[in-house]
Amino acid sequence: MTRSLRSLAAATILLPASLAAQDAAPTPPAVPQVDPVELPAAEVPGETAPAATGKAQSGPDQHLLPASPERELGAPMWPVEPVEQIPFWQVADVEELLSYIDTIDTLGLDAADYDRAAVDAAIAAGDYDAMSVAATELFEKLARDLALGHVGQDGRVDWHIKDTDFAEDGSLRGYTAQAIASASITNSLDQLAPTHPQYAALVNALEAERAKGDAADAEKIADIRLNLDRWRWLPRDLGDRYIIVNVPAYTAALVEDGVTKSRHRAVAGAKRTPTPQLMAEATGVIFNPYWNVPKSIEPEIRGKGGYEAVKDADGNVVRWRQPPGPTNALGRVKFVMYNPHLIYLHDTNARGLFDTEARAYSHGCIRTENILGLATMLLEEDGGDWSAQKTVDVVNSGENTGAKFVNPIPVYIVYMSVAAKGDGSILAYEDIYDRDGQVLQALNDAGTVPMPGAEEIEQAADPLAPLGEEVASAN
Repeated sequence: MTRSLRSLAAATILLPASLAAQDAAPTPPAVPQVDPVELPAAEVPGETAPAATGKAQSGPDQHLLPASPERELGAPMWPVEPVEQIPFWQVADVEELLSYIDTIDTLGLDAADYDRAAVDAAIAAGDYDAMSVAATELFEKLARDLALGHVGQDGRVDWHIKDTDFAEDGSLRGYTAQAIASASITNSLDQLAPTHPQYAALVNALEAERAKGDAADAEKIADIRLNLDRWRWLPRDLGDRYIIVNVPAYTAALVEDGVTKSRHRAVAGAKRTPTPQLMAEATGVIFNPYWNVPKSIEPEIRGKGGYEAVKDADGNVVRWRQPPGPTNALGRVKFVMYNPHLIYLHDTNARGLFDTEARAYSHGCIRTENILGLATMLLEEDGGDWSAQKTVDVVNSGENTGAKFVNPIPVYIVYMSVAAKGDGSILAYEDIYDRDGQVLQALNDAGTVPMPGAEEIEQAADPLAPLGEEVASAN
């Protein structure tokens, strides 16, 4: 049913349908529902996702994907005591490690990257000290790749998400010693796998494609492998509640306890202004925001109405900004999520773009469909005193207003060019910024070709009480 918002002025733009007041019914509107969009079955509420615990799929060559322990966001996943000395290995444990490496291709890695020659030579010579040294080096190389990804920073174009799974010097060595002491080599390596259901789904998809033998699609296998490694670039545990934006899929989703609560179409950065991959903590929102015009865009708006000059004490113009209103580029709400790249989620005054299939149009920020509904959901949670009607009232007031979340929420902006459904089939998205080739080269240890990063966005800060200074980029 189409609803209209009773506005203070005829020029007021409409809120998303389920946040707008009905002319015939003055009761407060319900929290909005998000239009359905095609996404991996593993993320669709009500459908069964591949389990994050137990085996990804039955079969002797599949590795366990156990549940993750609770931890503080940003803390090391395994806060073991750092150690420096080489632990002593038993031959049985070394053989278990070698068997694990023999099946590592099921996770998209290459067994040839983990040279076992030194271990084999030490065992053959009966030199158990040398065996321990070689096995420790091999275990730690494998553990590092499983936890942090095989591809190094040179292959991760514009990726700025820090993985803290092994954050302390010596913690990986401590983890190795712990694995040996508990005689649990396989389980200790399994525990390094990402817990997001998409990782398990991609593992299944890789096995399903390779099972086709000569009919297997080599390009599809490569796409799955490189995106498996991208999941390893993230912290293993993303938290109990978070927002995840997948740029190639043009979607943003609110996830709680592994279940997608709402999903939104999104507009991402254009090819000339790509969206960087990052994690930032959203602490609240600003309704009826100002848009600070970047210096690079000022020539385009000079002479146009609807902008106001911000001057210093001497009367000199230091920047331009667009005041709140129906034509504001940020729409009716923006998320407060400080990060050095000046990227955030926000509304838009060009909602027609959400109906297009390819949605790479912004200057880097994420325009999010029905973000007013998402903001309301988060403000209502955890005992907050917010409501959908309050959102309507604040937006209709036209006043620049800040509101804090009771509990800040992490926002992950990622770049996953394929996703797997529960049946093992693949959804392929456009590699908008042509980044897959560089990742695959690095994954195959074939070197990398330098690529330009995202443009630096110039932006002045604008104080917006009560949330403090928030910077805004053009989008």
